[in-house]
Amino acid sequence: MNPRLLAIAGPLKDSILAIPPGEVAIGRDSGNQLSISDPSLSRRHCVLKQDENVYRIRDLDSRNGTFVNGVAVKDSRVQHGDQISVGDSVFILLLFEEDEVPERSRIEYDERATHTTAEFRPEDALYLHPDQILRELPVTSRLRRNLNALLKISRMVHAVRDPEQLQAQILDLIFEAVPAESGAILLGVTDMQFTSAFARQRGARAGAAMLVSRTITRHVLEKGVSILGSDVPGNQGLSNVESLVASQIRSLLCVPLTVYEKVVGCVYLQTTNPDLRFDEDHLQLVTAIAGISAVALENARRLQWLEEENLRLANEISLEHNMVGESPSMKEFYRLLSRVAPTDSTVVIEGESGTGKELAACAIHRNSPRSQKPFVAINCAAIPEGLLESELFGHEKGSFTGAVMQKKGRLESADGGVVFLDEIGELAPALQVKLLRVLQEREFERVGGTRPVSVDLRLIAATNKNLWDAVQRGEFRQDLYYRLNVVTLVMPPLRDRREDIPLLAEYFVGKYSKKFTVRARRISRNAMAYLVNYDWPGNVRELENAIQRALVLCTNDVIQPEDLPESLLEKNLPSEVAVAKYHVAIKDLKRQLIAKAVEEAKGNYTEAARLLGVHANYLHRLIRNLDLRDSLRSASAVNAPKTSAIFPRA
Repeated sequence: MNPRLLAIAGPLKDSILAIPPGEVAIGRDSGNQLSISDPSLSRRHCVLKQDENVYRIRDLDSRNGTFVNGVAVKDSRVQHGDQISVGDSVFILLLFEEDEVPERSRIEYDERATHTTAEFRPEDALYLHPDQILRELPVTSRLRRNLNALLKISRMVHAVRDPEQLQAQILDLIFEAVPAESGAILLGVTDMQFTSAFARQRGARAGAAMLVSRTITRHVLEKGVSILGSDVPGNQGLSNVESLVASQIRSLLCVPLTVYEKVVGCVYLQTTNPDLRFDEDHLQLVTAIAGISAVALENARRLQWLEEENLRLANEISLEHNMVGESPSMKEFYRLLSRVAPTDSTVVIEGESGTGKELAACAIHRNSPRSQKPFVAINCAAIPEGLLESELFGHEKGSFTGAVMQKKGRLESADGGVVFLDEIGELAPALQVKLLRVLQEREFERVGGTRPVSVDLRLIAATNKNLWDAVQRGEFRQDLYYRLNVVTLVMPPLRDRREDIPLLAEYFVGKYSKKFTVRARRISRNAMAYLVNYDWPGNVRELENAIQRALVLCTNDVIQPEDLPESLLEKNLPSEVAVAKYHVAIKDLKRQLIAKAVEEAKGNYTEAARLLGVHANYLHRLIRNLDLRDSLRSASAVNAPKTSAIFPRA
């Protein structure tokens, strides 16, 4: 064998890569045995592993998946000639030399005339139409009834795709041959629990409940065997099952549904009529039905899941946005965004400063029916209160000094589109009243005007504070709060989605390398550890600024910790990450200086900041980042004078 990969597409196109023995990691990170500079690859994308003369490929939960011959795989065997696709790269796996590969047999066509001895149409095949065989059996024959049931099920299971309809028809056909009063098909085994259940009862009203013994079904799942209880009260083992006794079950039958030697569910039948009992013949029949139906039931259930998943992914893919993130919290945010965008409801986006609330508002506008209409953004905190009213609602000529002509406001300019009010919690009370009227009546009056102006717009608001707390403090109108609070979306802070930090950092490196016309640089492992470990009080905006700074200050091809802002280096890294002695010494020196200053100031942080020559806010940040708060508090308690807690010493 001479294992190698032939690149037919991607950055390594037309190259042949030898595969060393053992395990070969493939990904974007330089630490992989096969490192590919391709942004569509994950840092560690997949692993190609040799086990004796067999090769397997395993996906490492990559963003874009690993494909073998066009099919997405998690863990799959690969053979000579298979096509492996990762990101934009496509490889052909070559295990043998040309002369080692067994050739397929050729096909040659014989053009000589052949004398036809017989012609036979498929519809004449006896075994495809066994009704003729069944007619030879007596009408009252039990064998005839059972074969007829099997025949109907074998025809039906491949013609019905809907899981619920398929289960209903299978139970109906079972009821034709088995004297069951009630039956259920239980599917999708997870931790000895079923994820899907369908039940039918003869002559029962719609919605009637059927009790199923968990003891019986668990035993069938664990052992993979059928249970036949012809006489439940007389059976020593079954008579001790409380649920069967409580339901007065006289006879039961439970048969596993097995697909590729794995139990995926069961068929459960029961009756309370003492005159109707299941026997060995019923067990044989239901076992045969289960064997015919199991694969069809599992395929129908998986097909339904795939269709639903395909629809969900299609909605996510069709959602246009400029946000970066693949963490669970961001995926949930995208899902909510895709449901909110097509509607015309008012939306409030909550989140800390720098989380990307305006990007979310733009995504809502871009994916809404108003996408071709204006998107007008107004920062309520950035415009002075005296000017904000005129900016929002416009003014008439002569309405105040300097109003030399009529001016349309931002709301009027956004007619037909979307208005985004950022930091709406900073809106003055007088403007809150006017905004409430806009939401209620969709009209307003310009400053100095008397004629109402009607507008058709959608309002999206954002705030970095809790609006309900502002209502409780009397800083925000309660009626306006309820008008705004139709749909609330919460942007997660960056510290709660740390798995997105490497993705964001690399995105900003690519973005600002082009903008600054500098060579794209790689972020070192230690620098990335500092980025991931930092709490990011300024969120994505602070991370963006940190990457810009690093690109400007970096003097080689790799961004090192010293290229990052000093505040990031103050946080302690996990013990498994190697830290340069220089950074350790700097942090130790800072701790000593702060501890000494606080001790001299007798625990007064403002005085300690003055002694150090820094602002008090900066000192508090250092204490937080260096994890000094507990140690300083303990030191203050030890050094505190032993005086009365009520009467200070004169």
